[in-house]
Amino acid sequence: MASEGWASLSPEIAADELLDLCRDFAVPVALTGATGFVGSHVLAALRAAGVPRRLLVRGSGRWTGGPPVGEEVIEGSLEDGAALQRLVRGAGTVVHVAGLVRAARAADFHRANAVGTARLLEAMAKTAPGARLIYVSSLAAAGPSAAIDGRTPDDPPTPVSAYGRSKLRGEEYVRDWSGPWVILRPPAIYGPRDRDVLQFFRLAARGVVPLPAGERWVTVAHVADVVRAILAARCQGTNRVLHLGEPSPRRLDQLMATLAGAGGLKRPRMPAVPGLVLRAAGLAGDALQRLGVRTVAMTSDKACELLARHWTAVTAPSLKELRLPGYVPLEDGARATWVWYRQHGWVSRGTIRAA
Repeated sequence: MASEGWASLSPEIAADELLDLCRDFAVPVALTGATGFVGSHVLAALRAAGVPRRLLVRGSGRWTGGPPVGEEVIEGSLEDGAALQRLVRGAGTVVHVAGLVRAARAADFHRANAVGTARLLEAMAKTAPGARLIYVSSLAAAGPSAAIDGRTPDDPPTPVSAYGRSKLRGEEYVRDWSGPWVILRPPAIYGPRDRDVLQFFRLAARGVVPLPAGERWVTVAHVADVVRAILAARCQGTNRVLHLGEPSPRRLDQLMATLAGAGGLKRPRMPAVPGLVLRAAGLAGDALQRLGVRTVAMTSDKACELLARHWTAVTAPSLKELRLPGYVPLEDGARATWVWYRQHGWVSRGTIRAA
């Protein structure tokens, strides 16, 4: 249930709301990660609002949301200092979304998420010293919460995964930026084009969703709300760490039942998976990663995160800080996501429950 005083929003960002969110952007906007899940949605919003933008892409890029239209494209990566300088030269705002979310080695996470962020900041110091930096971190940087209510942005971080530690190190670099900055920590993000939470949609469609043994609570966020937060951070939340997601956490088994129901499906069976099995699956995933299989969903790092009991965050004060009027509740967001996945053939219809 939504916290009192919070209005629910539809998953789509209306045109008038979008224009309001993009008003007075310091331009041009330099964007990393535009070919990924969240970055492609940010790019679509900037395009729709007519905000001048410049993109960093690796090679020709895999354009999740369609090929580039009306933006300057810089070919390169977070390891390419010259490309980063071209990206941010004269930029008014830098939105840093790019990052590595799955790898077999801690060094890979550190190189991409920590060192890559440091290189971006070095480029900004040389060619955009007054730019505002919006860094999309992760709740993994804060770590799981000891209580269901969740972590606040001011709680001392205790990340449990190599991914989380690398994002936290990136945050530390951002805090040293001499110009204005905002750090956003989204929880698990779902929505059209996502390929991580997609696995749970596919399992729900098959009627069986294995879950880690024991009661677990999570905070989730629809991608539209993450985009809203990024756009709002253009002028709100200066020099603050902010948590994103629904204000009320959800128990994981109830969340999966809600997700299935939003797709018109029967409640799935949810067998409990022992921690030992998850750890073994993670080790097998690590081996596949080292062999070059990049689509592996389970690694030791992911298993470590899944075994945490409370991936929950206190978000209402942060949403107020960003002056966001509400959020997309899972019931609405999951329904819209099911429609998109089915239209694009990413999931089957599954066993539709009787009316």
